[in-house]
Amino acid sequence: MKIGYIRVSSAEQNTIRQEALMETLGVDEVYIDRISGKDTNRPELKKLMEYVRQGDTVIVESISRFARNTCDLLDLVEQLSSKNVEFISQKEAIDTSTPTGKFMLTIFGAVAELERAYILQRQQEGIAIAKTQGKYKGRKPIVHPDFDRVVAKWRSGDMTAAEAMRRLRFIGR
Repeated sequence: MKIGYIRVSSAEQNTIRQEALMETLGVDEVYIDRISGKDTNRPELKKLMEYVRQGDTVIVESISRFARNTCDLLDLVEQLSSKNVEFISQKEAIDTSTPTGKFMLTIFGAVAELERAYILQRQQEGIAIAKTQGKYKGRKPIVHPDFDRVVAKWRSGDMTAAEAMRRLRFIGR
């Protein structure tokens, strides 16, 4: 069975291009995450990893859609391999059923990780420049309208810490 995995970094981003590729490749089942790929804590990825069986092939548009660092990539592919599931990345033309494909997987995984590090570095540099120009001040703090009153009640012993946190919506949201 061919199983596709699609990921975009946020709910606002479009998956149509990746979905069209999966349809062209004759994929039987597709899992779609709309969440950052910074780690493997993604709901649809977890479902995919539980679903795959011996003889299946997992197909992704590119390695960066599957994992953002080499360690996660190699770990995920090893989990697939232990189930006798092949992994194919269309963009990089990687097929783990061959020794060359396994080697190239490691190389491209390292490149994807480097690319992610460069993105974060450029972002930090941009923020630093914006701060020096007074254009960036960070996120505005979220202040609950009853904060001072609730804290005063807690300090005076009229309210427990748990109740104060509930009223300020820090717990039990």
